[in-house]
Amino acid sequence: MKPVLIAALLAGTAAHAQDFNAVEKGRKLAITADCAACHTGDAGEFAGGVPLETPFGTLVGSNITPDQATGIGRWTKEEFRRAVKSGKAADGHLLYPAMPYTDYANMTDADVDAIFDYLQTVPAVHNEVEENQLPFPLNMRVALYGWNLVNQTDATYETNPDKSEEWNKGRYIVMGPGHCAACHSPRNLTGGEKTGDDFLTGATLENWHAPDITADPRLGVGGWSEDEIIAYLKTGHNAYDTASGPMAEEVALSSSKWSDGDLASVAAYLKEGEVDAPASAKAPDPLDAQSASMQAGAAIYGDRCSACHAADGEGVAGLYPKLSGAPLVMADDPTSLGRVVLAGSQAGATAAAPTGPVMPSFGATLDNAQVAAVLDYIRNSWGNAAPAVDTGDMASLRKDLQTQ
Repeated sequence: MKPVLIAALLAGTAAHAQDFNAVEKGRKLAITADCAACHTGDAGEFAGGVPLETPFGTLVGSNITPDQATGIGRWTKEEFRRAVKSGKAADGHLLYPAMPYTDYANMTDADVDAIFDYLQTVPAVHNEVEENQLPFPLNMRVALYGWNLVNQTDATYETNPDKSEEWNKGRYIVMGPGHCAACHSPRNLTGGEKTGDDFLTGATLENWHAPDITADPRLGVGGWSEDEIIAYLKTGHNAYDTASGPMAEEVALSSSKWSDGDLASVAAYLKEGEVDAPASAKAPDPLDAQSASMQAGAAIYGDRCSACHAADGEGVAGLYPKLSGAPLVMADDPTSLGRVVLAGSQAGATAAAPTGPVMPSFGATLDNAQVAAVLDYIRNSWGNAAPAVDTGDMASLRKDLQTQ
């Protein structure tokens, strides 16, 4: 074989490997960014059509397959990057911030480009999607110019040279492709993510409370080991918590498929937290164990809950989470606890933990005062301390769940 031909073959092989590596990088980043959660529905992978319930109405995930007419087949790499990081589509219309472009703004151009390259390789699906189903006047996209002026839309991630490479990598994943703040940071009146001291301190959406994931040792994940954080993200379970609702979906579609290196980096960052994070707030005093609510709650707990979660609140490792010392149990907002008591819950299943335990519903056998009482008990026993649960809040939650 002539030397020129051999060189050409080697060059072709190298180019093919380079293309494969770029696409594979984009595939992994699309998983980290959880693109499937909003863009994969009944029409096919990334073909859109997934309804997204927001406090302002319903939006629908768009078709991001390479279909020429209904997807992103005619988009350029620059147009895709602008949509992902700035919220402006190829034709110039503004995207609603249900697309977390304020978080994706922290991604590098190279990472966004890699996702674009990957999406060009998935099967094209012709699926016309009506994305904007908001009521008037919220369906007027012109208001988004004002929204973008009010809310943070530029990148905020910067490498901290005083921290380890692993910490910085974890922070990049959390702030960028992982877009953890989209659920775990509270929102302002316009629906924008609060930043600064509020970053990752928890938020409530669709009757689920996404808990505090700062390094706060009582309310956040600072009391968890890095291995416990990794176990939760990879399997949906650890000693303190079981992923349910939207988080179960996130674990199944995204974090359970992250590399061990990415999981370790995110755990290192969350465990240590932000450099300038505020000091932990003083824990409230626990409710009086002799109060009527605590006494009623103790009786209900002994009858309905202790068989799985144990009389001492320690749970059963690998099956039922412990309630003692659990951050979500002591969260200021008891919405998630109330929800699982009223409506039950099916924990997410992953390849590493294929059997998701079930929490039965007690909504038919406990009235609102009884639900509040049992929550008071578990939130203020075994060393736990949290504000009393309002019976009216449980009544409102029950009503909301019945209409969903």
